[in-house]
Amino acid sequence: MSGKPSKRKIAIIAGSRGEYGYFRPVIKEIIKKPNLDYGLIVTNMHVLDSFGSTIDEIKKDGFKIHAEIHNTFDGYNRLTMVKSLSVFKMQLPEILKQMGADMILLGGDRGEQLMAAIVGAYMYIPTAHIQAGEVSGNIDGVTRHAITKFAHLHFASNEDAAQRVLKMGEEPFRVFNVGAPQLDELINGEIAPEEEIYNKFGLDKEKPILIIVQHPVTEEFDEAEKQMEETLKAVEKFGYPAIIILNNSDAGSRAIRSAINRLRKPFMKIFPNIPRRDYVGLLKISGAIVGNSSSGILEAPSFGLPAINIGNRQAGRMQSRNVINVSHSAPEIEKAIKTALSETFREKIKECGNPYGDGQSARRIVDVLGSIPINDKLLIKKITY
Repeated sequence: MSGKPSKRKIAIIAGSRGEYGYFRPVIKEIIKKPNLDYGLIVTNMHVLDSFGSTIDEIKKDGFKIHAEIHNTFDGYNRLTMVKSLSVFKMQLPEILKQMGADMILLGGDRGEQLMAAIVGAYMYIPTAHIQAGEVSGNIDGVTRHAITKFAHLHFASNEDAAQRVLKMGEEPFRVFNVGAPQLDELINGEIAPEEEIYNKFGLDKEKPILIIVQHPVTEEFDEAEKQMEETLKAVEKFGYPAIIILNNSDAGSRAIRSAINRLRKPFMKIFPNIPRRDYVGLLKISGAIVGNSSSGILEAPSFGLPAINIGNRQAGRMQSRNVINVSHSAPEIEKAIKTALSETFREKIKECGNPYGDGQSARRIVDVLGSIPINDKLLIKKITY
C-alpha cells in the first residue's frame, strides 16, 4: 500500500521587509508545486511593533508561519546587534529539526540570513541563497559573500553576480542566473492603483513626491544621526510631500530615528512600514527616492524613477541610469534632487531598463528547488581552485 509521495519542505528565513519582497513571489510559486511545501521562520524586525509589526502583512497574505523567533535586543548598537544574531542562531537548529526541513531558503545580505546559512551547513540541510554574488558596501556586502561560502545553491540576479560567485570558487552546477524575484510583482502588475495611493496617503497630485528610506551603515555608526540630518536638511529645502519609511534595526537605528523626530516637518509623513503593494504603488507615482535603500537600485529602474543614492551602503552595486550617487552632504543631496526632478533627467531615464530581472525569477528559483537532487554532491562542497 503506497501513500502519497512526501513533499520537499522548505524553511524560509524572514527577518526584514526587504527579504519579504524576495520571498513573496517565490512562496506563490511554491504553492503551485505538488512536490513542495514551505514554512516561514519569522524573526527580528517582522515581530517588533517599533518596526511596524510586518508579520501582520505576512499573515494577511495567508502564508504559513511555522515559527516566530524574538531575538532583537534593545540598544541598537554594535554589541546588541551581535547578541541579537547569536540568539537567533541558538534557537534556529531545534526549530528546523522540529519542522523537518529538507531545505533552507535565504535572501539578501542580512545577519539573520548568515546565521541560518551557518546552521544549514553544519546540520547538512541544503541551503539556497537568493541575490548571491552582488556587490554592496557596509557589513552587508561581507555578509552576502560569507553566505555564499556556506550555502549550497546560489541564485544570482544577473550575469555579473553569477560570475562573481564562480570566481569565489563555487562549483558551476550550484550557480543559477535567475534574476531578482522582488521584480516579479512589479513587472506583472501587482501594484496598488494610483488613485488609491493618492487617497490613502493624502497626497497632492500637483506636487512631486519624495520617498525617503535611509538605513544606518554599521561602519559609520557614530555618524548615523548626522547623516540623517544632512538628508532631511536637503529634503526640507523643497517642501514637497515626503514619505519617510523608517530604517532597519542595525546599529545606529536609534540615532537615525532621533534625527527624524527632531527635524520632521508638517509635509513629512512617517511610517514604520508600508505594505509591499502600496510601496510599489508609491514608487510608480513618486518624483524620486532618496536615501540608501537597495530599492533605488533594484526596483526604481522598472518605473524610470530617479534614485538619489547617498553614501557607501550600496557602493559598487550594479546600477541603471536612474541612480545619482552623492555623499552625505545636504548641498550635494539638494542638487541631486533638483536634477532628479528635472524634465531633462526624467526623459533621459524614461527607458533606462532594469538589469535585475524580467518577471520570471520566482518560477526559475522554484523549478530548481523542486528538481535538484539532494545528495552528497549537493551537500559536500568542493572549491574549484
